[in-house]
Amino acid sequence: MRVLVVDDDDIHLLILKRIFEKSNHLVVTANNGLEALKVLETDKGFSIILTDIMMPIMDGIEFLVHLKKNVVSSGIPVIGFTSGDVEYYRKMSPIAFDSLVSKPLDFFDLYNLAKLKVDTRMN
Repeated sequence: MRVLVVDDDDIHLLILKRIFEKSNHLVVTANNGLEALKVLETDKGFSIILTDIMMPIMDGIEFLVHLKKNVVSSGIPVIGFTSGDVEYYRKMSPIAFDSLVSKPLDFFDLYNLAKLKVDTRMN
């Protein structure tokens, strides 16, 4: 599985990267939505994207909108996570996340959710 993790929190990036890499998955990280879009311009082989919602420069909702407009990246499942009100962000987002979960989160639960989304998409 190839994973793009987008978060402005370096600790979250490190933890998620280690959890996925422990299971031999390739992880690429970005610190905001704009940086993630730049990654996707050159690297199109991601199985799933995990993104924080509240980030500087480009937040997770704006990132999702740009991502889903692009034919190449529109089919990649996206899991959003936030320390804010999940229901508020569900209503605010013009495009639905494949899953939207709240922080603090169990990183292993997030790993299992990502694996489930990818496995479901492949079958």
